Order: sequence, then C-alpha cells, then structure tokens
Amino acid sequence: MNIAILSRGEGLYSTRSLFLAGESRNHVMEVIDPNRCTQAIVEGRPVLYYNDELVEDLHAVIPRIGASNTYFGAALVRHLQAMGVFCVAGAEPILQSRNKWTCNQILAHAKIPVPRTVLGMTVDVDSMLEIFGDPPYIIKILQGTHGHGVILAETYPSAVSTIETLLTAKVRFVIQEFIAESKGSDLRVIVVDGKVVAAMKRQSQEGEFRSNLHRGGSSDLVELTYAEENSALRAAKALRLGVCGVDILQSERGPLVLEVNSTPGLEGIETTTGISIASKIISYIERNKRR
Repeated sequence: MNIAILSRGEGLYSTRSLFLAGESRNHVMEVIDPNRCTQAIVEGRPVLYYNDELVEDLHAVIPRIGASNTYFGAALVRHLQAMGVFCVAGAEPILQSRNKWTCNQILAHAKIPVPRTVLGMTVDVDSMLEIFGDPPYIIKILQGTHGHGVILAETYPSAVSTIETLLTAKVRFVIQEFIAESKGSDLRVIVVDGKVVAAMKRQSQEGEFRSNLHRGGSSDLVELTYAEENSALRAAKALRLGVCGVDILQSERGPLVLEVNSTPGLEGIETTTGISIASKIISYIERNKRR
C-alpha cells in the first residue's frame, strides 16, 4: 500500500517510527508536509496537489497534526477522506479531541467519568469557582498540548486574577478540579482498533504538577485495572478514534479521563514499554484496507 504520514517534522521520533514500521512491512511510505499541500475542488470532485504534483495514489494516511496547525490539518484530513483515502484519525474526531471542553462534553454524554470541569465563559468568576470549593484549581486553555497552557492556581486570589486575565484577553479556557491524590501522576493508555496495546504511568518531577514527559516527567510500566482499561476503551469509542492516547487520573472515586489525544507521541510509550506502537498502527491500516 501507499501510506502517507502527515507531518511537518520528517525527523521527529514518531514520524520516523511510523515510517520505518511501514517500510518493514513492505509498504511505500511517504511523509507529507500539510503546509505544502493545495486542496481544491475541480469539476465537483476533491483533488490534492503536493508541491504542484497531483496526489492520486494514496491508500491510507496517518495524521500527525500539530496543535498550531489544527484547522488546516483537519481540513486536509477531511479532504483526503472525501477522496476515499483511509485516515487513521478522522477530521471531526481530531477537532473534537483537541478542544478540551468539547472532548469533556462527549465523554460526559457517554457517561465516562471526568474531573469536575467548568467552561470559562462568564464574567461571574465567583460563581464558577464556587462549584469547586477550596483551592487549588487547574485552569487550562482549550487547545494546549504537552502541558502548555495549563495553570495551577494555588489560592483563590490567584485563580481570580488568572481567570480575569484570560477573559480580558478573550482566551477560551476551562477550570478543572485538582485531584490531590493523583500526586502529580497520570496514566497514558494507547488504544488501537478498540484494544489497549500499551500503557505507562507518568510522574511529574519534583516541584512540577504536570506529568508530561516533555516537561521532565518520568515514566514506568503499569498494569491497568479493569476499570482503567474500560475507561480508556470507552473514551476512544466515544471520540470515534481508531488510534489515540487516553490520559487517566487515578482518583479516590475511580479512574477519571483527563484528555484524549488523537496524535499521541510515540517516543515515551515505545521506550518505556518496549512495544512498537507504530507497528500496531500499520497493522490497523492493513486490517481496515482488507475490509
């Protein structure tokens, strides 16, 4: 098959791992920079050009769309879907998972437990914070990644100040409860084609509340409980993602799904578990193209 990876970074670990996994299974692999694509509708049908060359031989695409390119990246995925190309992650699921509030709404509709969350859209700051009780509070911009745009407000005045600043700047955000018992850790669970294929526990470094490996966190192997695995599978199904990373907090009231990532990084999970997630993704494509 001809498989393309939509990525602006040909040398990035995840892109390279997917490329090599596809090549090892005798697929023709290509890395396509979304910013060098021209989408068009000609005589009523979608066509795509890459570097002025017509693209018409793709069988499948693996989107690795960065947060800064979400709109145009999702538009490209939608275009490819209209062309009949199998996409590991669809355009709408990418957009829905990227928006933290939309993602939480979908999870709540599917009755999947999530942390208490409020959309920051009112000037009545007191009424929003009253829902959570005493500090600390977590404040997140809607489309941040790798822990960027996540703020820990340890006091009520600092929360009010941060919220008022975001409202004034017209930055969209959510407020979320702080789960103290998680102690700066979370679970990253990779789901491929309706199955959990790998999991790790991430722990924040001392003095940091975010467990992202990009922010100096550490990771270890973990054996999921039935409830944790079930939450991850249900979250992937609710977001309609064949491949995703599900972040889960371990709380006193059970697992709480924190986020669902449509393009999870592969370096940390592959290094920690020794499992080739990239090969699992290529196998997923092969199974779907045979159907």
